[in-house]
Amino acid sequence: MDLGEYFENTEGLGILATADAEGNVDAAIYARPHVMEEGTVAFIMAQGLSYRNVCVNPKAAYLFVEKGQGYKGKRLYLTKTGEQTDRQIVESMRRRQRKDYQADKGKSRVVYFKLDKIRALVGDDVEQVGR
Repeated sequence: MDLGEYFENTEGLGILATADAEGNVDAAIYARPHVMEEGTVAFIMAQGLSYRNVCVNPKAAYLFVEKGQGYKGKRLYLTKTGEQTDRQIVESMRRRQRKDYQADKGKSRVVYFKLDKIRALVGDDVEQVGR
């Protein structure tokens, strides 16, 4: 199963880890990424700490734990490559409407990341990027 199919068809919990310019780490619950062309994923991000961190330090990691028994999932190692603030693009990528949508309107953006590496949730297995 390719990465796009995996995230469209697998339920679970995602956590995005970022760090600021001084290396202070933050982790936040994030929805599944949007898998774009080969080697690129995107997240809709508000103007919170995670977004501010990737603006000064483009490196991030996304940990996805599959719903169910055991420890299955993926770790994505990422580098920010760009962003899009066009409202139509942001809204077209939303999977569901947020409760605080009106308060957030105009502040969210699509942030693009290059996939540097994909690893299994547990262990040292490394998957080929683009699979």
